[in-house]
Amino acid sequence: MYAKLEKKIGIKFKNQELLRTAIVHRSYINEHKDSGWEHNERVEFLGDAVLELVTTEYLYTHFPNPEGDLTNWRSALVKGETLAKIARELELGSYLFLSKGEEHSGGREKDYLLANAFEALIGTIYLEHGYAKAQKFIGKFLLVQLEGILKKGSHIDSKSRLQELAQDKMMTTPNYQLLHDEGPDHDKVFTMGAYIGERMVGKGIGGNKQAAEQKAAEDALERLKW
Repeated sequence: MYAKLEKKIGIKFKNQELLRTAIVHRSYINEHKDSGWEHNERVEFLGDAVLELVTTEYLYTHFPNPEGDLTNWRSALVKGETLAKIARELELGSYLFLSKGEEHSGGREKDYLLANAFEALIGTIYLEHGYAKAQKFIGKFLLVQLEGILKKGSHIDSKSRLQELAQDKMMTTPNYQLLHDEGPDHDKVFTMGAYIGERMVGKGIGGNKQAAEQKAAEDALERLKW
């Protein structure tokens, strides 16, 4: 049923229903309550924990850097933007089961939905094949991103960088304001604005306010060319 996806990830599943769970969004279940299917939030929760452990273990084993560096690198690796990028490479969006409303709103291209599906996929790999196979999968698709992240400097916390530059160049501190949020309580999406004084210098979207603020700071740094 999912032969193309299995080929892309290089892993075959005996339990096809388990694999399917990774790509079922809650919105689909809300529209198909009689399907008997499970949405991907529980297995995403598991995948997130496996991802964190594998990444932490890899960084600890391979780099003698202090804890602060390793924490920043791990954050850059496991953040939604990075996971969504890999999910796009795997074309996970094309497999998602979404409600009609989520489909029409561009759900297949939303970073947070793709990142969640990627974490859920890790969870299903762990459940069917165990830790070693999940570790190999994460190494193949995620940990190889570290070199590029370090070259680009995307491991540097954008909010801290924006604050440092704003204080240096304009003698002020950026602030963040909620522009709007949408979606049900369990699946909200926040849009935050980054401001220097009265001027909005960046805008970002995320699954929580903190993530949206980071995106807004990244956007501000790109716009301001600092």
